[in-house]
Amino acid sequence: MNVGYWIVAGMLALFSLYGGGMKVVCGRERLLPMMAWVDGTPLPAVRGIGVIEVLGALGLLLPPLTGIAPWLALTAAVGFVVLQIGATGVHLRRGDRHIALNITLLLTAAVTSWLATTWL
Repeated sequence: MNVGYWIVAGMLALFSLYGGGMKVVCGRERLLPMMAWVDGTPLPAVRGIGVIEVLGALGLLLPPLTGIAPWLALTAAVGFVVLQIGATGVHLRRGDRHIALNITLLLTAAVTSWLATTWL
């Protein structure tokens, strides 16, 4: 299970570091081709979501690596589940039916949450 956690959590963390980092450092015009929802969202909220994603990715990796507060990894994984439920809702409310990525990330976060409970 430990290897499974690192594979699944690593993929989720890499994706979140990239996506969250882009939201933190890029302007709206650079994000629009990838994320249409940023058009109707205040830029501070977009940046805040990016920070949450980056911190969540660090929460998936650092506690198990250091052995300090390993329960934070489970908390981060559950946070990603909640984040993706909200993201899916935003897409559906905007009439955007392209939610396959959100569902994939939701399932990945759910599996990561389950795997994190095996070594707590």
